[in-house]
Amino acid sequence: MKTSWRWLLVCVTVLLTMLHGSAVQERRVVRISAERFSFTPSRIALAVGEQVDLVVTSDDTAHGLRIEGTDVDLTIPKRGPGEIRVTVSFDKAGRYEFACSRMCGAGHNYMRGEIIVREPAAQ
Repeated sequence: MKTSWRWLLVCVTVLLTMLHGSAVQERRVVRISAERFSFTPSRIALAVGEQVDLVVTSDDTAHGLRIEGTDVDLTIPKRGPGEIRVTVSFDKAGRYEFACSRMCGAGHNYMRGEIIVREPAAQ
């Protein structure tokens, strides 16, 4: 009987350790809305090395999302339940512009935003 209790205690300890570890590794999620020649929010602040999930939806037509200095260049589906999700992380502090990469109308060239990446202590 003592062996059963010890085995149960070990299993519970391992399970709690795994659950705690997964909670610590959760990424921040930033929701971005694309609509009428703008992104909201249009400025996102991150720390160097921080992994962030960007979840992007469109409130009107299909748009694109291209992030300078990365391989990200995706199409955002037009309004409705569709969304794109991409994980980003930057190794160097700086300003990284993002823009619509799909012609969406007369104001397409104004559809821009920026990701500000700072050293962790500077945030």
